Amino acid sequence: MAFVNNRPLKSSEWVLGELKREIETGERVPGDKLASVVELAERFGVGRSTVREALSALKAMGWLDIRQGGGTYVKSPPPGNGTGDALADWMTNAQSLLQLVEVRRVLETGNASLAARNHSDADAEALRAAVRRMEEVLSDESAGEQADTAFHLLLAESTHNPLLIDLTRSLSDKLQNGMRDTRTLWFYADLRSAEALLQEHIGIMEAVTLREERLAADRMERHLAKVETVLRERISGKRIAPPPG
Repeated sequence: MAFVNNRPLKSSEWVLGELKREIETGERVPGDKLASVVELAERFGVGRSTVREALSALKAMGWLDIRQGGGTYVKSPPPGNGTGDALADWMTNAQSLLQLVEVRRVLETGNASLAARNHSDADAEALRAAVRRMEEVLSDESAGEQADTAFHLLLAESTHNPLLIDLTRSLSDKLQNGMRDTRTLWFYADLRSAEALLQEHIGIMEAVTLREERLAADRMERHLAKVETVLRERISGKRIAPPPG
């Protein structure tokens, strides 16, 4: 079925709304596999990046399960999303993520710098093991989120400052949830993006283990600044630039 492009909404919002409507009306049921990005782009008469943005948003709202290399599947309707303005909920979530990233930029740049100064040999090996784990689970989204969170918690522990460790641990649930949702915003089943994210963590780890305090803080700052940029672009409706490489 072809669609006429006479809608007032941004294209990705329109595609999101059409797919969500099909799920809500039962045209698509839990377990159904969606057509490929290429096929959906042709069907809706939009670009592939537009389709990826819509699918990424629907995944973050709990309507879709995107499996890297395995396709996109309809999930059971998420609680509380059956009524109301799902797009508004999505934007509110993005705003909350942005606030969390702002806190992380203050906290984690300091963690990285202090970890570079205070870490032990055991801490250094734990950080190396953490990035090896991130590489091992590069194509496993759930395991990747857990490995990402573990790396940031290890950085805090490597400061050997009990207050910073407790503060970071108190945010651990928010960190993991925020990383999950930010990954969804950042990339849609895109291995290049996952690899770019891994390289950033490797760079932070290397600066810390070399006891380069300023470099560790700078690399953490650049990493989180990129995440913040992604969120601001999503909120403003601008297209997110593809990852380097």
